[in-house]
Amino acid sequence: MRRRLLIALLCLAARTYAGDMLRAGQPFPSWQLIDHTGATVTSASLAGKKYLLWFFPKAMTPGCTVEGDGLRDNFSAFEKEGVEVLGISFDDPKANAQFVREQQFPFRLLSDTDHQLAVAVGASSGGQAVARRISYLVGADGKVLRAYDAVVPGSHATQVLNDLQLH
Repeated sequence: MRRRLLIALLCLAARTYAGDMLRAGQPFPSWQLIDHTGATVTSASLAGKKYLLWFFPKAMTPGCTVEGDGLRDNFSAFEKEGVEVLGISFDDPKANAQFVREQQFPFRLLSDTDHQLAVAVGASSGGQAVARRISYLVGADGKVLRAYDAVVPGSHATQVLNDLQLH
């Protein structure tokens, strides 16, 4: 019971924080993070590709699971659009690996344990325990195609796919 209350409060804090997000057309900052397998992933390694970075508060929590499952269930549509899906949280790679296994995610989850990228893009103020639930669709040129600051976990995948039809 106490753990559920703590998770609910963390998710509420992540949802209500209003940081400065990047806007469409702005360059997305360079980054380097570790994925759930321990491999290093960088923005440079994604140069020339479109990608979706979805920041989520906490692995294996209800809202994050719903959002991740929606992205998983629509993964082939993202592949058809040439979009790589990457999740980011403050969780360590081990927690993200468990999340990937349990939900059978076909995409990588990245660990922003020092919160640097999250702070740089408005997913955290730096003092938060969890990332704010936001996403960025980044173009092959490294610029933001779309910033999502009001993510609804159950419909986020569909929203992004609809926006991809416009780009």
